[in-house]
Amino acid sequence: MTQTTEAAQVPEDSRPVRPAPSHRIHRAWFVVAVTFVTIIGAAAFRSLPGLLIDPLHQEFHWSRGTIGAAVSINLALYGLTAPFAAALMDRFGIRRVVAVALTVIAVGSGLTVWMTAAWQLLLCWGLLVGLGSGSMALAFAATVTNRWFTERKGLVTGILTAASASGQLIFLPLLAWIVTEHDWRPAAVTVSLAALAVVPFVWLLLRDHPADVGQKPYGATEFVPKPEPVRGAARRAVTVLLSAVRTGPFWLLAGSFAICGASTNGLVQTHFVPAAHDHHMPVPAAASLLAVIGVFDVVGTIASGWFTDRFEPRRLLAVYYALRGISLLFLPMLLAPTVHPPMIFFIVFYGLDWVATVPPTLALCREQYGEDSAIVFGWVLASHQVGAALVAFLGGFARDRFGSYDVVWYASGALCAAAALMALVIRRRRPAVPAPAVSPAPA
Repeated sequence: MTQTTEAAQVPEDSRPVRPAPSHRIHRAWFVVAVTFVTIIGAAAFRSLPGLLIDPLHQEFHWSRGTIGAAVSINLALYGLTAPFAAALMDRFGIRRVVAVALTVIAVGSGLTVWMTAAWQLLLCWGLLVGLGSGSMALAFAATVTNRWFTERKGLVTGILTAASASGQLIFLPLLAWIVTEHDWRPAAVTVSLAALAVVPFVWLLLRDHPADVGQKPYGATEFVPKPEPVRGAARRAVTVLLSAVRTGPFWLLAGSFAICGASTNGLVQTHFVPAAHDHHMPVPAAASLLAVIGVFDVVGTIASGWFTDRFEPRRLLAVYYALRGISLLFLPMLLAPTVHPPMIFFIVFYGLDWVATVPPTLALCREQYGEDSAIVFGWVLASHQVGAALVAFLGGFARDRFGSYDVVWYASGALCAAAALMALVIRRRRPAVPAPAVSPAPA
């Protein structure tokens, strides 16, 4: 009788038409696989900027600062678009936003083959690719994780974050070979085609919400109905930001993540290849080292997600930033015409730490901001990319001004030490403990 009553109380929309047997792999893992492949395909555009600096400088005689400015716009928009993209995904769905973003990336990259002036580089690679890539940023991974998982969120975040590194591993050596052997234009076309090739996977295989296939989120005990589309995406993104900036943890997370971007995307990803070339290392060899960073980034990021499910995120962040800062301080002494064992050690060490900061940072956003965490993380990611954009420009400027990148390596190492301290002072938000029920006094 009890079982019948309980079954009758279950709403009809909470029971899938045909529940999947328990031994089957949950659909959420297939969504992760499609998202992983999508981010890998889109990673081509992130592999190219560092390879373009010398060829564009030689062909058009543009200064490295000018080329770095285009990369800066790209990186800044990559971050500033992310919170709006997260809100747009709540309004129009993940598939539509990501498919349009990939198309914009393909158009922007493809148009660069006809450019003849610096403003066209700023428009195509800076504006168009920046806007498209911003919608493919980590806010995409955060939205997928939040919708499809209630358990293993740290691990899934690590896997999806590692996808970008996997794409770098695949595309960097290929693009470096194309640039060296066939000029930079075929490489730009390759990026455009790679972005377009992913669109069918997104449209046909990705699903916006577990309710679309009649399943619960992974680890959930109850069916979660698909929420209604959230209108006013831009307004919501700004409203969430205005609320978050009134809290101390937001500034600490944004500040530390800005340093993360400055010391990875802005510095190493953009300037490592030309810096190594300054020491007479061949471009394909330097690009291969960046690709090896991608190999160990996959390991480090997935491990970081596993650690984040088990250890305090603040302390993980402090350790990651401190180790990264130490490694950057040693890099100027390791650059040489050939690859030697100390450089290999740096590549392995730095690769393990490349974006290991993402899972604990996202975990802290969830802890502090709950349902708005994806959009808040989008704004934190915006600070990451603003930091990357500044260093992408300043790195090129410093190279033009001082004739080397040494001062940028040392400054970034010092900034990482500051980021470690910022992570440690974030106050943990404890879940509210409900007050005990008060029994009425006996009459």
